[in-house]
Amino acid sequence: MRNGERVLLREKLDHEQRIFRAAAKKVLCPPHCLRRIRQGLGLKANEMARELGVNVSVIFRLEKSEEQRSISLRALEKMAETMGCKLVYAIVPRGGKTLAELAEERGWKRKLGKTGSKGARERGP
Repeated sequence: MRNGERVLLREKLDHEQRIFRAAAKKVLCPPHCLRRIRQGLGLKANEMARELGVNVSVIFRLEKSEEQRSISLRALEKMAETMGCKLVYAIVPRGGKTLAELAEERGWKRKLGKTGSKGARERGP
């Protein structure tokens, strides 16, 4: 991908991700998110199990794996759909930065790293 194309892609993604960057500044889903949403909707685990065609123990296992951050996106999406919800997934730069800002920062780090190591070699032992 050429640099011009890369810049255009970053600008487009930065525009699309603005809502997600704002949301990333907050804790979106606290621990036990699936369980809390299920309970808030008044859904019993056995009802969800029946809708998904699984044993009720699977529901509890999935809720536990979500808490441990080891749940798969596919399972999370199925659970969300069963509760009448939608999984929203995003990868955004930390600290509310845009992709352009992050790319520029990474570029400077690369340049400074090369300059710093070259300078160290020139100085010798």
